Amino acid sequence: MTTPESRLADLSITLPEPMAAVANYVPFVITGNQLFVSGQVSVGPNGLVKGRLGENMSLEEGQAAARLCALNLIAQCKAAVTDLSRIKRVVKLGGFVNAHPDFVEIPQVINGCSDVMVNVFGDAGRHARSAVSSPVLPLGVAVEVDGVFEIG
Repeated sequence: MTTPESRLADLSITLPEPMAAVANYVPFVITGNQLFVSGQVSVGPNGLVKGRLGENMSLEEGQAAARLCALNLIAQCKAAVTDLSRIKRVVKLGGFVNAHPDFVEIPQVINGCSDVMVNVFGDAGRHARSAVSSPVLPLGVAVEVDGVFEIG
């Protein structure tokens, strides 16, 4: 049986260390059979990915930033439940893109995160989603995504 961990290995993905909260909140909350993961920003091995789509970042750079958000979300999931096979469903993602008012490819940016969820969790990674733009995001990052997951 293919597991999320084996899919990560097949994709040559090593999860980052889960980020600590940067303000007065917790990285995740479990209630009943749901895991709520706080917004994960575009940060990778080289630090924060900052910028504004349509101003000083391309669509492709935004998608790469959204992929980093996905890896950070999955890292928080692993911290919460230890075994990613406990994730039964990616229920909903909320995507936020730091974008110039004329930049309208917000859904395509957040696809960078959504695609990772499907690649790692298979059909259980298909989810409901919102994708909105913002004139600024915390710490000046390009993308932030939060998530709701069903756990077993």
